[in-house]
Amino acid sequence: MADKIRLATAEDTEAILDLTLKAYQPIRELKIKFSAATADKQLVLNNITRNSTYLLERDGRAAATVTIRYPWADRDHDNPYPFIWWFAVHPDFKEKGIGSKLLAYIEEQVLCEQVKAPAVYLATAKRHPWLIGIYERRGYQAFEEKVYEGDDIVFLRKILNEPLYRILEKREPIIST
Repeated sequence: MADKIRLATAEDTEAILDLTLKAYQPIRELKIKFSAATADKQLVLNNITRNSTYLLERDGRAAATVTIRYPWADRDHDNPYPFIWWFAVHPDFKEKGIGSKLLAYIEEQVLCEQVKAPAVYLATAKRHPWLIGIYERRGYQAFEEKVYEGDDIVFLRKILNEPLYRILEKREPIIST
């Protein structure tokens, strides 16, 4: 099984739309109003061109996708850290470690190594039966709740670089060298 993780391009729009709609079927059944659950081609293309959307391909098939929205590119979010959203694993690849592999790559290679982000956050519906537990097992901790389109949404954060996080959150003085 050959896995490849790469930034998505406009040419990946159809594959990501198909993957996302299939993966978000349980979200639609729960009547949770996430934009990815009812995405169309234009919405996926906008997501790819405005954010960093990653695609994990297994043996040439679109197996999983996730998007990182950066705070400097999204004035609607007041959190200073990157935001993970539109995370989806194609049903054919569920419970094979694909999602964990993609999230680990994003957290470790992209956010820690390349971006030097001290933390990352994401959000999910509080009433979703398994997502909060999955993220908590990955080290995410709830820090805020809001109501969005009638659903209680929980925001979870993962600290990626504790010393830098403490400095930026003004818990430690900045020491210049």
